[in-house]
This record gives sequence, structure tokens and C-alpha cells, in this order.
Amino acid sequence: MKGSSSGLMTLAGAALLVVGVTAAQGYLTERWKDKSVSKDLDAAATLLEASFPEKFGSWELERELEGDPKELERAGAVGHISRLYRNSRTKARVSAFVVCARPHDASGHTPDRCYPGAGFEIGEAEHRQKVPLSDGREAETFTGTFRKTGQTLRIFWTYGIRDEASINEENVAAARTWIAPHIARIALVGEPAVYKLYAIVDETRLTSAQAMVECEDFLSTLLPAFDSAVRGGATPPGGESAEDDVKPADTAAR
Repeated sequence: MKGSSSGLMTLAGAALLVVGVTAAQGYLTERWKDKSVSKDLDAAATLLEASFPEKFGSWELERELEGDPKELERAGAVGHISRLYRNSRTKARVSAFVVCARPHDASGHTPDRCYPGAGFEIGEAEHRQKVPLSDGREAETFTGTFRKTGQTLRIFWTYGIRDEASINEENVAAARTWIAPHIARIALVGEPAVYKLYAIVDETRLTSAQAMVECEDFLSTLLPAFDSAVRGGATPPGGESAEDDVKPADTAAR
């Protein structure tokens, strides 16, 4: 009888372990999320593509870039922006690549995984870098370099999630906090939609120090402008969109 009881207890423990692991995995991969998330995600993607600013600080849109369909699919992008900007003062150029995706998808496709597959090797290992923003806030980012023959890219990347003050609100146009969590898959859980933003500068004709300065200036003015444009792009209860000084894109292809 003792052997039988021990066996049953072992089986019960194993079953509980499997249930626990399955539940945790389902939670982290959002397998059982409410279907309303799809509507929130679509709304956030629409805001991204309609409101991403063309001009901010000394930076202005030079041209639209084509997104790679395979890369967008791997990133789980529901909406995206891919653009090249030019600084009217320093003449530097920085490209911005932004996707709106579910947390699980947003957390799984990072430069250290995709750039080596495109023929780059890691130069400066990724590390966290805080960037002071022009509105007095601070953004957390990751940064690192990727290089191949004749080219070195400096990349900053960060995740935009709802501000803590609006975490319990069903509002995709809520104020954003920009974070760089070490374990993004866990830190992003619970978000209806995540904006993942890359700022990329070609260091081939710049010093490493210059590239850092240009990227930090780019993010310092872009993120407040984007946050403001997204909030201004939402329709309040009165039915009219809030006015803002930031110039948003007139139209974006979905």
C-alpha cells in the first residue's frame, strides 16, 4: 500500500507541475488573452502609423524606407514605421524602425538575434543606456554595435508601454514609458500593445562618440514628440482630437 500511495503522490505532483508550467507558459505567451486585446492592438497600430512625427527638434523626415515582410512577420508587427531622418543642423542621418506588436512577439526579436543572421557580427556588446528626454523624463534603452566588412551600425532600442498612472485604464493612447528590461518577456506581460523602437545610425563615416551623440539627441526629441502625437491622435469623449504642435504623418499605409 505504501508503494501504491507513494506512486499516486508522485503522479499527482507531476501532474501539478505540468499544469503549473503550462499555465505559466500560456500566461507569458498570451495564449489565453481576452480577444478584446486584438482590438486594442489594432487601435495602437493605427495610432502609430497615423501619428508618428515627421519633424521634431532638428530632425525631419528624409524618406520612407521599405520594411522587410519576413522581418515584420518575425517581429509580429501589426503596424510599423520605417523611416530615414536627417538632422538639419549636423546633417547626420538616423533611421527609425518601430513595430506595434503583442508583448510576446515584441520581446522575442531583438538586434542581437536578427543582425548576426544578416551577416553582422556583434561589435560593442549590448548594454543599458539611460537617455534624458527633452520633456524632463528619462528613457531606458539598450545600445550596441553590429559590424560587417565596410559598415558599422550603432543601434538603440527600447520598448514603449503604458505609463504606470494609466496601467488600469483601457486606453491605447495613454502616456508611454520607455523601458529596457533585462527579461522583456516577463516585464511586458499584461500590456495590450507594445511599441518597440530602433534608432539606427551608420558609424562608417562617424566616430563612435558622434554616433552616440546623434542617436541620443534623436531619441531625446523623438520620444516626447511621439508620445504627444499619439495622445493627440486619440479621440476624447467630446469627439474632437486634441491639437498638438507636433506634425504627424498625413497618411500611413496599413
